[in-house]
Amino acid sequence: MTTTLKIRLGALVRACGGSRYAVALLVDALGTGLLRPFLLLYGVTVLRLSAPATGIAMTAAIVAGLVCMPAVGRWLDRGARSTVVAASMLVRVPGVVLLLVTPAGHLWPFAAAALFLGVGNQAWPAAHAALVATVAHGRERDTALAAGRALRNAGMGAGALLATLCLAGGTTALQALAAVTGLAYLAAAGLAWSVRLRARPAATPAGGSDGEPAPRMRALLAANVVYAFCLNVPEIALPLVLVTQLHASPVWPAAIFTANTVLVVTLQVPLTVLMSRFSRRTVLALAGVVLAVSYLGFLAATALGHGWGAPAVAAVSVLCTLGEILYAGSATALVTVLAPPHLLGRTLARFELSTGFGLAISPAVITGLTPYGPATFWGSLTAATLLSAGAITTEQDRGTRHDGHDKDDAHHQNDQHNQNDPHDRPGHHAPNIRPTRVGPQAHQSGPSGQRHGRALPT
Repeated sequence: MTTTLKIRLGALVRACGGSRYAVALLVDALGTGLLRPFLLLYGVTVLRLSAPATGIAMTAAIVAGLVCMPAVGRWLDRGARSTVVAASMLVRVPGVVLLLVTPAGHLWPFAAAALFLGVGNQAWPAAHAALVATVAHGRERDTALAAGRALRNAGMGAGALLATLCLAGGTTALQALAAVTGLAYLAAAGLAWSVRLRARPAATPAGGSDGEPAPRMRALLAANVVYAFCLNVPEIALPLVLVTQLHASPVWPAAIFTANTVLVVTLQVPLTVLMSRFSRRTVLALAGVVLAVSYLGFLAATALGHGWGAPAVAAVSVLCTLGEILYAGSATALVTVLAPPHLLGRTLARFELSTGFGLAISPAVITGLTPYGPATFWGSLTAATLLSAGAITTEQDRGTRHDGHDKDDAHHQNDQHNQNDPHDRPGHHAPNIRPTRVGPQAHQSGPSGQRHGRALPT
């Protein structure tokens, strides 16, 4: 049966955590867009550090952020939700302060600043996904996660555009942008903390589902490392190909990156809703096929050489962005379905660890393969992506179901069956974790032990 979900703005905001939380996401994204794309430039121009030293410090910060992910997962599994989100925003404030007070030529304070920023950037996705998974269920959760990504991309794009316009002011402008970023992180953390949402364990059901093991997800996690490369294609691979191989104007990479941002902002939610008629695993595998086709398209476009090559790459980049949207709209949602509620935090942390690892190694892989020619680079990426898509379709989550069926397929069938009955969704049957407000109103819960969306703080 074909399902169609109507996008209702009010319900979507509540599913994302409420209006205050949505504002916190937007403010945080604006601050991130102001500084994150120009952190390397800040180290080189304001602090007068060498480019290699600055890059090493930033890479080390990413690795340190990944190392912190298991601790973040355990914190989430103890019931924390909005507090972890707020902490991931707040921990970046000392990083900005260190940037502002670091004297020129001093590497270690810059490395410490990058460390704080890296930890916050790595911890945020898992914390946000856990919060949304606590207040939204079924396909509503998928749409809420998609809306959060669209909102974040919009904020980061607006912040980056504003920062670009301010760069004419030189080092003073960069320092001012850093200061505004710190204030944005502080404000966003306060707003996120004010939501005061926790997930407290419900009574253990007779079946003892609290003993349900964590899903292995070996194929999914390995495939996710390869899929994550698509997130760096518009930022690293295409500029490298366009400028060094096709000798195109730098305007082309900028235009492609802008188009990518606009497409994600405008299509992430509609495409996620449209693909809700299929299981999440099927959509994720389809995303790999679309990405692989786009990589072959890039290979064909580069063969056109100078002249038509750049417009062809730009046209194919739209297909690559569609694959990215399908990937982003299904991957995290699939993990939240596969994870036992009492292990949601650690399962999300493992997934985000694989994403971060893919993002961390992709620049080195991209820059290492491109000198060997377009066929080697795009051919390798295509083959790896297709193998990953195949592994996703064949993986069985034995740790979550014992009847030989994929847990996501079962949830997909329930989602389809329950579209006409909003009171009979999978998240309303036997959740192991239920959201609760911290404070005087913490006792207000729905009859099934969960807070209704309309009762969430706005």
